[in-house]
Amino acid sequence: MNPSLFRHGINLWPPFLFAGIHLRELSRDYRYARVELRMRPWNRNYVGTHFGGSLFAMTDPFWMLLAMHSLGRDYIVWDKAGSIEFVKPGRGTVHADFRLEESMLEELRQAAANGDKVLRWFETDVVDSGGDVVARVRKQLYVRLKPRHRSAAD
Repeated sequence: MNPSLFRHGINLWPPFLFAGIHLRELSRDYRYARVELRMRPWNRNYVGTHFGGSLFAMTDPFWMLLAMHSLGRDYIVWDKAGSIEFVKPGRGTVHADFRLEESMLEELRQAAANGDKVLRWFETDVVDSGGDVVARVRKQLYVRLKPRHRSAAD
């Protein structure tokens, strides 16, 4: 899918639209994304900072989506697990950057080449406008080469 069309579509997706989550940038090769969370009255917690669920939601699908598009249709890619550590209160607009390096993709391809499932952790910091880390998010991906693409010897 065209990255520009994908970016506009996901920004209109109700869970992101109504939470104040905005995919600001998506590279043409699906190797980089920047996501922002804008402070809104409906995504603040009781003490007036970003709701933790919104901080996690802003990071939720992106490692999977980048890997899925970068690896292609020969692979099954799923989110397997995730965790978040809240480092400091988030206020204003916060952002998270996702960069999928070729070395990461090659590691996944090699590990999945014989049809084994591959579990790999990816980490992302959610950062405020001052550059301070608000939260650290870890996501684990499940990657597996689809059966029809495995060699006959396996």
